[in-house]
Amino acid sequence: MSINSSISATLVNNDVQRLKADSIGLFSVLFMTIATAAPITAMLGNVPIAVGSGNGQFAPAGFMVATIILSFFAIGYAEMAKHITATGAFYSFISHGLGRVVGLGSGLTVTLTYIVFEAALIGIFSFFCQDLISSVFHIKVSWIVFALIMLIANGLLSYFDINLAAKVLGLFLILEILMLLAMAVAIFVHGGSPTGYHLETINPLNAFTPAAGIATANASLGLFFAFWSWVGFESTAMYGEESRNPKKIIPLATMIAVIGIGLFYVFISWMAIIGTGIEQSIHLAQDPATAAEIFYTPTRQYYGEWAVTLFKTLVITGSFACGLAFHNCAARYLYALGRENLLPQLGSTLGATHSQHGSPHIASNIQAVIATVIVLLFYLFGKDPYADLYTLLAILGTMGIMIVQALCAFAIIGYFYFNSENKSKAHWFKTGIAPFFGGIGMLYVVYLLWVNMAFAAGAAVNSLLYKFIPYIVLVTFFAGISLGLYFKYRDPSRYQVIGRITLDDK
Repeated sequence: MSINSSISATLVNNDVQRLKADSIGLFSVLFMTIATAAPITAMLGNVPIAVGSGNGQFAPAGFMVATIILSFFAIGYAEMAKHITATGAFYSFISHGLGRVVGLGSGLTVTLTYIVFEAALIGIFSFFCQDLISSVFHIKVSWIVFALIMLIANGLLSYFDINLAAKVLGLFLILEILMLLAMAVAIFVHGGSPTGYHLETINPLNAFTPAAGIATANASLGLFFAFWSWVGFESTAMYGEESRNPKKIIPLATMIAVIGIGLFYVFISWMAIIGTGIEQSIHLAQDPATAAEIFYTPTRQYYGEWAVTLFKTLVITGSFACGLAFHNCAARYLYALGRENLLPQLGSTLGATHSQHGSPHIASNIQAVIATVIVLLFYLFGKDPYADLYTLLAILGTMGIMIVQALCAFAIIGYFYFNSENKSKAHWFKTGIAPFFGGIGMLYVVYLLWVNMAFAAGAAVNSLLYKFIPYIVLVTFFAGISLGLYFKYRDPSRYQVIGRITLDDK
């Protein structure tokens, strides 16, 4: 473990504790990364909205556009990961590229996003569990019961060796991918729809065309929900310190995750739409009660009702896997901030690792407590687990993560072109053009979120939390900025360590 500064006093006489090195390989990193994207939840949750209110039958084209833009970002992100390996991925990258002050603001913001993402996924997990139990066994169980079960499970799995969480995530992820592929392959083998495969549905140029026959349709809404489906792919870099050969594994995992997820989304959404029928898909998507039939109808047609029940079960396990992955992300960002010991005792608490498992166990426990408090507050105030807990916190987290992603893209350019020591490592495309267009794309997604936020919030649009979402993100960011400025002028030794604890090159 190294500190990229000549000032040894920055740790204030506290040793930096390390996560368990060489714990996971490429597939484990991919499992944990792709799990945050929650493919089955993204498909069932986002595709119907894009089809019914966004770009209609051209929703797969929207996923194609998102794949292209995010691939530009990922190219630069992967290059950065070759030079900097740190658990606080965005935090460290931005600190190196745009300076420690902006880095600390970004670090607090991205930590907030992963904290609320876990609570959001607990909401949708609880909603799906409650719905399945009610429809199959005709028993009404309060959603808070399922929420507490997931909270306990996340805490336990994240306390032990990271391999345990990786194996659980890997199992659930493989099952949900196989379920989606089973549906899509059956449709493809049977020739798509009666009129063919409709290749125009995946043409990126059509992504900006509104749904046919829907007067209120807005293509930009479809594009936003396409981008939303990738949230979490950037978590590859935060597992660098725990992976084997991180300079090779993390860049490779990043590119595989972005391009692999993208092509998968395009294929699955394309097959679901033409398998159900273009006009029928748009019709079904108008009603939330029938929207999922875009996927269930062809599944039932080719496999039977049992497969639909399995589908619904895997939506539950998929949302659980996603929530567990976000718990791990939040714990590692809390740990990354804590081990710098910027405030007294953080290094020996938040920044501590388990003596046997090498996990950030204290940070994980604190994240579990925070998530529990958030969930209980929504429950005590009578809020719905899906319409309120999931929707509002997902919007809050997405706004924060997209802003930080944009900053990270420009930080990559700053790191390679505005630092004399790194100019020789720069590449005109990988560290210049690619992150530039990736950053512009991220700003475009922030704009899409801003103009479509009311629609995404749905029934929760009148809630107080909805109105405060932009301010929560801004206050968090500027709190980090203010703290960074304080250290810069009042405590230079601590200022030097901001975002600078990285893994030594081997």
